[in-house]
Amino acid sequence: MLGVRVNLDWIRQPASPGTWRAEFSWQAEAGTASRLASALRGWHQLRFEVTAEPCPTAEGERYSSTPELGIFHAVTGMHGDILVPEDRLRAALARSARGETELEAEIAKLLGKPWDDELEPFRYAGEGAPVRWLHQVV
Repeated sequence: MLGVRVNLDWIRQPASPGTWRAEFSWQAEAGTASRLASALRGWHQLRFEVTAEPCPTAEGERYSSTPELGIFHAVTGMHGDILVPEDRLRAALARSARGETELEAEIAKLLGKPWDDELEPFRYAGEGAPVRWLHQVV
């Protein structure tokens, strides 16, 4: 999928005793983030984030997943801002107008806040945590 063999350096995850964590950065063709997130999604107890930076031929993407919330996907602009499609905004406004939910909660979901809240304690790697940089010429 990434075009190279990946060997991750696993370390203990201090945010959840008895669990492990690994990080790596990669460069590949547009669409790889989606394929990677889809492959990781099958691991039901896995928490992960996959981020693709925007490039001249594609917007950026962000995938976040937790066992409790499932997967979140957002398109991101060149400064990392989440770009919310207008049909999703209209649907959120309609649900709020019908009294099904609060608009603030709908917007929070559109921006991935529940996933950010759940993943934040796991993002801090701790001193000396390894990060592996992968590069592929595209």
